Amino acid sequence: MKRPAELRSTSGIPALATAAAMTAMAAACLMPGYAATATAVAPDDGSCETSLADSFWRAPVDRLPVHPSSARYVSSIGSTESLHPDFGSGLTEGEPFGIPITVSDTNLPETKVTLDIAEESDTSGYRIPPNAKIENGPASTGDRHVVVWDRALCKSYELWNARRQGDDAWHAGSGAVFDLRSHELRPDGWTSADAAGLAILPGLVRYDEAAAGRIDHAIRITVPRSDQSYIWPARHQAGAAADTSLPPMGLRLRLKSSVDTSQLAPQAKAVADALKKYGAIVADNGSAWYITGEENAGWDNAQLDALKGFKGSDFEAVDTSGLQQSPDSGAVAPK
Repeated sequence: MKRPAELRSTSGIPALATAAAMTAMAAACLMPGYAATATAVAPDDGSCETSLADSFWRAPVDRLPVHPSSARYVSSIGSTESLHPDFGSGLTEGEPFGIPITVSDTNLPETKVTLDIAEESDTSGYRIPPNAKIENGPASTGDRHVVVWDRALCKSYELWNARRQGDDAWHAGSGAVFDLRSHELRPDGWTSADAAGLAILPGLVRYDEAAAGRIDHAIRITVPRSDQSYIWPARHQAGAAADTSLPPMGLRLRLKSSVDTSQLAPQAKAVADALKKYGAIVADNGSAWYITGEENAGWDNAQLDALKGFKGSDFEAVDTSGLQQSPDSGAVAPK
């Protein structure tokens, strides 16, 4: 089921909110004294990773065959359009950019969450810190994602179009609770906080990974228009038309092996190398070739800007059908 047009917002398409609500949100998100932080640093013991080792997120695709429809897909996304890292440090147009990851290492009480698309959302089980950050800041008119990495319970709580509703309560367009130690996918046909019905957290480029020089998972990417279909591991579509030249949700795209990344600065090279080995997964409609990472003060925007030198023509679609073990599981088939 596609999210209703009057509810859904994509990159660059504002969602409506009153000034009073924005003021309340701004005040609420500045509440001090809570244990959660917005720094995505994995626990020292590695006990809660953002995805399992045999998850589709971590499956290398550099040696998989090119998809038969690759040329059509790349053309429809935009072969001359530039790759764009939709994350970084500081502000752009007066707002922080990227999706903030609020990390919680404390077993918090359950949070009340009401949802516009409750029939395709998890309606309970959220434990969202009162100081959880909102994408692009509390006054944002964009997608307003909230992503909480609960390392105490090893879950990810994810909301789209989220608004604080006072103490320990939120309202959102849609939402999902992901068990990061499970391969279970959303029910077939269900959305999440992303149009494809996938988790957002595992597909975000995190600063700590790039700083270490290695990103070992696929990256979330948006496309301007998608087909009214989805392929594994996606569970939901938000297509503009029934058009097989358009990419389906869940499509994997990779940076071609022939593309030279050797001269890139470390942060950009880590991202580009991940796009070669693990690729990017079409997760939502938005701007062409926008890859998503976390909002983090550690990013060097000048390094990341070098990624804009790559064009759509530097990418190809991948046939990942051989990775699927079960249509309802995110685990890849054994080699």
